[in-house]
Amino acid sequence: MFPEYRELITKLKTSDRHFLHLFDKHNNLDQKIQRMEAHTEPSTQEEIEILKKEKLLLKDQIYAVLKKASA
Repeated sequence: MFPEYRELITKLKTSDRHFLHLFDKHNNLDQKIQRMEAHTEPSTQEEIEILKKEKLLLKDQIYAVLKKASA
C-alpha cells in the first residue's frame, strides 16, 4: 500500500499513534477479508462487502495523513 510513501509510513508508524492505529486496523481488516474469501472464516458476501468498504475508508484516512505529513 502506497509504495511511494514507504519511508514516511515507517517513520509515522513509530512517531504517530493515530497513524499506527489506522495502519494496523487496515492490515487486520485485510487479513480478515482474505480469510473470509478463502472460506477459512465463516462469513456472508454482505459481511465481506461491508468490511471492504470499511477498509477503503481507512485507506483514504491513511492517505490523507500521508499527504499532510509529506507537505
